[in-house]
Amino acid sequence: MKSMKSYEKQEVFKSDEIQELSGLYKGLLTNIHENPYREGLVKTPERAAKAMKFLTHGYEMDPKAILESALFKEDYSQIVVVKDIEIYSLCEHHLLPFFGKAHVGYIPNGTIVGLSKIPRVVEAFARRLQLQERLTSQIKSCLEEVLHPKGVAVVIEAQHLCMSMRGIQKQNSVTTTSEFTGAFLTQWNTRQEFMHLIGADLH
Repeated sequence: MKSMKSYEKQEVFKSDEIQELSGLYKGLLTNIHENPYREGLVKTPERAAKAMKFLTHGYEMDPKAILESALFKEDYSQIVVVKDIEIYSLCEHHLLPFFGKAHVGYIPNGTIVGLSKIPRVVEAFARRLQLQERLTSQIKSCLEEVLHPKGVAVVIEAQHLCMSMRGIQKQNSVTTTSEFTGAFLTQWNTRQEFMHLIGADLH
């Protein structure tokens, strides 16, 4: 049996950025009257720095390039939906997490995109300091600009820890935001079909 000491987690970060962030977290610990040198906290500044870099790695991703890497000509003109995409983001007002699900649909106009690219685009925008409203709009705009579809629909449902852990402290509140363009905006039946698809348990 291998010793547990042989385990080594592999992560790639820029050492100068981690060092600078670690110093800031050490100062934060001091300012909340903690001792950053006690056993349980000695490595916390570095861990927190790496966590923050991971939680905001969307700044290093290009959502449009993600879509453009997998475009295909296809004569399909019905709704394409990728639903229940898990999102984890940080509220830019308090740096506290919000999390939930995104549902994304579009109607192709001669071009489709590889299905895995839609969750990747959601991830690229979510892993930044965000507002749920802006996140919804950014996903919609990205699909519009790259795919030029007949319509885009984005719905996000999320819980915000800035509402449940502090402030109003309402643990069960859920925030829903939506963006509709093209046929989803002008054709009621099309929007209703999308809403049915994201709400139906089809699998």
